[in-house]
Amino acid sequence: MRLENPVVNQILDAYKPIWSLKHAISLMGWDFETYMPREGTEGRGVADSQLHLLRKDLLLNKDFIGLVESAKLQGGLGDFEKGIVRVLDREITKQIKIPKELTEAESLARIRGNMAWREARAKSDFKMYEPHLEKMIEIKKQIAAKLGYEKHPYDALLDTFEEQLTVDNLDKVFGALTPRIQKILKKLVDSNSPFCKENKLGNSKYDIKKLDDLNHDVLTLLQYDMKRFRMDISTHPFTETMGLNDIRITTRYEGTDFKKSIFSTIHEAGHALYDLQCNPSLSFTPIEGGSSLAIHESQSRFWENIVCRSLPFVQLISPLIRKQLDFANQTTDDELYLYFNNVKADYIRVDADEVTYNLHIAIRYEIEKKIFGEELSVSEIPEFWNDRMEQLLGVRPTKDSQGVLQDTHWSSGLFGYFPTYTLGTLVSAIIASKMRKDLEGYEEDIKWGNFDLIRKWLRLKIHQYGSTYAPKVLLDNNLSEGYNPDYFVTYLETKYLGS
Repeated sequence: MRLENPVVNQILDAYKPIWSLKHAISLMGWDFETYMPREGTEGRGVADSQLHLLRKDLLLNKDFIGLVESAKLQGGLGDFEKGIVRVLDREITKQIKIPKELTEAESLARIRGNMAWREARAKSDFKMYEPHLEKMIEIKKQIAAKLGYEKHPYDALLDTFEEQLTVDNLDKVFGALTPRIQKILKKLVDSNSPFCKENKLGNSKYDIKKLDDLNHDVLTLLQYDMKRFRMDISTHPFTETMGLNDIRITTRYEGTDFKKSIFSTIHEAGHALYDLQCNPSLSFTPIEGGSSLAIHESQSRFWENIVCRSLPFVQLISPLIRKQLDFANQTTDDELYLYFNNVKADYIRVDADEVTYNLHIAIRYEIEKKIFGEELSVSEIPEFWNDRMEQLLGVRPTKDSQGVLQDTHWSSGLFGYFPTYTLGTLVSAIIASKMRKDLEGYEEDIKWGNFDLIRKWLRLKIHQYGSTYAPKVLLDNNLSEGYNPDYFVTYLETKYLGS
């Protein structure tokens, strides 16, 4: 990418080594989750921490900082140039505040803690993981203190994932959203809705190879370019972007309830599409890839929920399902639709339906807010988790793997990440509402497998810009909305209650 401003071009030249280290760190992170032998943990931890330190050194090089400071004073910058300067200035400001020893400590704790979490989760024993979580939380508290905040320590971590996001913002979102979701759930349960009835498809065992073939069939249907993209298997599905032409996703196979794997695949593919449709000229720059975690989640939740759980999509892929899964041969499209949209208050977030999903996020948000507000100790987390799950969802975990140990995020130090799932869900419903007005009959296009117009709409409104704009600016400019829960509540009420 060559721009008009010579100072910004100098920045991009100097940024290449920084980008390259990020590329290497991403590749090692993908390998750690997929193919690395268990005994490689300690070595990978050292390598990962050292690469993060090298990247930090390059980012904080006085000449590089001088270029960014000089660019901040330049007049007449274009939007891409302003975006590059904004993103780098934010990262430099944060990295200056965080000492090297904390950067190194977090990297080591992330690798060690993640491996400890895997073992603890397998044995459903929080005590095995507790000291690692305590270590990571202490590090994140120190980082939050170094970054600084106006009102709440948690704000410093929220801002890392979603620019300018605060506890005040989220209290308003969850305060408005949670009771309305509980009301919808109660109506569904009390009315004995068809959406709440158990479906035999969820208990049917599948052949992993055939379901893997089905997932690849669906990706082909969605027009994914396998020359720039690949899918593997991991304990917890994720997306890793090495660059705009090398994006990896993973899915999971558990042997039963095949929709979980399909949803995981399409969710991660939604993340991948964001980067795949980013303006190619943004490659190797600080603004390649998504604007924020919430905007990224809006893409995965749009494809997973708005598209994948829709009747037109079920009608589209039902022949593929019947081709690969013998037990689905006699199942009607309507039965598949109810199976895809079964509503049930249950323990596991990643398996949750779209009605109950954000209640899971509300629990995690409350816990993280209390941890960093010094209202909750690590040892108290499992009991608080179980109490809130019982209060919000009506189910109480009987083992740690159903509750506090189910997610990998905390082992990776991702405090402040969970709320972006809910924000992304809200934005996905806004996208669907705006798209319905702009693309007449877009649901009919889904039914016939024509995704060109949908992909083009997403590219023009969101994907092409990468992180040129801060998330709130992007939403305001292109969707004329913020994190408004009304669209999502209306979507749920229309779909599940017919109102």
